[in-house]
Amino acid sequence: MEYVKLGRSGLDVSRLSLGTMSFGIPERGNTPWSLGEEDSRPIIKRALELGINFFSTANMYSDGTSEEILGRALKDYASRDEVVIATKVFVPMRKGPNAMGLSRKAIITELDNSLKRLGTDYIDLYQIHRWDPNTPIEETMEALHDLIKAGKIRYIGASSMLAWQFAKAQHIAERYGWTRFIAMENRLNLLYREEEREMLPLCQDQGVAITPYLPLAAGRLTRDWNEQTVRSKNDQVAKGLFAKTEDADRKVVERVAEAAAHRGVTRAQMALAWLLNKDGVASPIIGSTKVSHLEEAVSALSIQLTAEEIASLEELYIPHPLV
Repeated sequence: MEYVKLGRSGLDVSRLSLGTMSFGIPERGNTPWSLGEEDSRPIIKRALELGINFFSTANMYSDGTSEEILGRALKDYASRDEVVIATKVFVPMRKGPNAMGLSRKAIITELDNSLKRLGTDYIDLYQIHRWDPNTPIEETMEALHDLIKAGKIRYIGASSMLAWQFAKAQHIAERYGWTRFIAMENRLNLLYREEEREMLPLCQDQGVAITPYLPLAAGRLTRDWNEQTVRSKNDQVAKGLFAKTEDADRKVVERVAEAAAHRGVTRAQMALAWLLNKDGVASPIIGSTKVSHLEEAVSALSIQLTAEEIASLEELYIPHPLV
């Protein structure tokens, strides 16, 4: 395993992060393909054995049960100081007023709930899951800064927003002497590269780490176009992300298959290698429902692509609707 600093911070993270949206009680939340605790624990244990120390979750994954499963497994398999836990806040976890968003009240309430579910006293990387247009960004950034000073979180990050919004948040933090974001968790893969326009250059300029999610486009880059899985049949969100560009995306998927066959590697390894070779990308977040998925992903770390291979993989991409 390789390790890198997360942005301009002193935090060391593994070059791959284990995402945990696939872990949780299937009947809770909106991921009916998720694995229960008995099936999730071997994957978490194997990730640790492979040297992965960076684990990414969110309060809303499987209605909080993902955090619970991850917390119990890490407590059994690792020392708390050895692992880096990231979780997120924004999505409503109950009905009624103040149930969602990035107000001071919502952030503090949901952080305390995440700490209980994870069974820990602090979060290493606390991330805002989305931009909140209904709360002044000053309120959000001050609340996050106060929680760092209180010792409940160590660093802060953001996820999925427009570049001007992220730049504004960073500016506000700097203006008032508050803590700045060190990482951006955004959607980036061979089928969705719109982040290359503004967000990636912004993050590179500001020394912010990129930790992309859906690096394999919800599995689309790993299999034949018409091949179905339990997730592809049930993941309505992922279906919507690619519904308007299917013809172009199919060509990219076929190009990945050709490049992987030429190299003698799997499609997943080729798609991950492209991402790992991209400037500014610190630690792609890989989802896994099998131990073999983890082992396959880790082996992609040793693949160095040529400029010709990268150009070939990128050649067929067309602009996508901004998500």
